[in-house]
Amino acid sequence: MADTASTAVPARRRILHAGSIGMIVGGLLALVGSLLPWVITPFGSLSGVAGPGLWTLSVAFLAIAGALLPYRRVAIAHSLIPGLVVAVIVGWQVARLISLSASTGSWGQLMPGIGLVMAAGGAVVLIRTGMRLISLR
Repeated sequence: MADTASTAVPARRRILHAGSIGMIVGGLLALVGSLLPWVITPFGSLSGVAGPGLWTLSVAFLAIAGALLPYRRVAIAHSLIPGLVVAVIVGWQVARLISLSASTGSWGQLMPGIGLVMAAGGAVVLIRTGMRLISLR
């Protein structure tokens, strides 16, 4: 007769963690937002990929990769660092838009595009997910 304890399947470690969904959503928001127009002018749109959108695109991939790692501390770092980097870049771009509008007197002519808004939303989701992962015990 065979022993049932010796034929037991070893415990499998889960790949996804509590913040995986939030990190995937936030990373995808920042990734797609990086590819879309960041500034809308009367003469057309300016893509984010030509400038700082390339940086947000890079860190968005870090956030998505962190969602697939089963380690909690690594997931926190992969959520907070990309979220803060994207938030700083978006804030810098909004400050530049305000500065350019103020210096040229063209209020309402330079508007943030959907890509800038999506990247900002991705930063908010990533930072919120990272803070939630820190508070979970």
